[in-house]
Amino acid sequence: MKQRLEKLVRKFTIPFVFTLGGLLWSGCEKNITLNIPEAEQQLVVEGYIYENSFPYVFLTKSSPFFSELDSATLQKYVVRGAKVIISDGLTTDTMAEFDSMFVHLYYSLNMTGVVGRSYSLRIESEGKVVTASTYLPPAIALDSTWWKPDGNKDSLGFAWAHLTDPDTLGNYYRWFAKRISHYTYGDHTGEQKDSIFIAPLGSTFEDRFINGKSFDFAYNRGQLANSEKADDGDSDERGYFKKGDTIVVKWCTYDQANYRFWRDAEQQIQSNGNPFSNPSPIFGNIDGGLGIFGGYGVSYDTIIAR
Repeated sequence: MKQRLEKLVRKFTIPFVFTLGGLLWSGCEKNITLNIPEAEQQLVVEGYIYENSFPYVFLTKSSPFFSELDSATLQKYVVRGAKVIISDGLTTDTMAEFDSMFVHLYYSLNMTGVVGRSYSLRIESEGKVVTASTYLPPAIALDSTWWKPDGNKDSLGFAWAHLTDPDTLGNYYRWFAKRISHYTYGDHTGEQKDSIFIAPLGSTFEDRFINGKSFDFAYNRGQLANSEKADDGDSDERGYFKKGDTIVVKWCTYDQANYRFWRDAEQQIQSNGNPFSNPSPIFGNIDGGLGIFGGYGVSYDTIIAR
């Protein structure tokens, strides 16, 4: 989303340097075989508890670096039959298991997210135990939200918001949105396309440089991986909300560990395939495994794009 064009000098210098290097070394090239040891398989956790909502957890196993991943092979990494226990210090519950051809998760109907509480997670599976803890901070609501066309595009634009950050350091934010309604505007017919809230790349930020400030900001429309929707892919409408859309914004606050996890994850996604980027681990808050468990304070706003 935020990639910028390289400077003209780099555009021509980098290919020249690598082409020259290839010519100089082509006469003495050597095949190198790298034997990368296979890492120990670990439990991978993705768990959430939103304010006033039931907690749920996705549980899988890590896969080898060069393994093929598709809808069929992913099933073999799903963890079934685990014992997942969640506690808020007042209630402790063993989460139930839900399995379908589309999703497998663990959930609890015996507690909901309460602002100000801490939550712990304990998972036992195949002789392994992983734990995690998180805090559910209070929501910091947006002052206002609206839609605005992008430049000369009269029917395509972005969702905008105004935020006043509290004068206390340590606030971490994440933006989600989805379209919910069917509208007809001129020759355009909008359809209900987003079944879930989607976080676009760059969805998370902290208040290190905006502490106590009041400002406007905008987000594009996010999309799910491998989306086959007509307005995604190579469409001119990709990333835009259209005039006539009804957009529900889910504006979240969470703790530092979750902010760092999703910031690093988004950076990895944005640099995917870039030969000049440095691979780096993404650190979560799972002790004994991989992934993240987060408590989210939530506020909602509705925008009608017009």
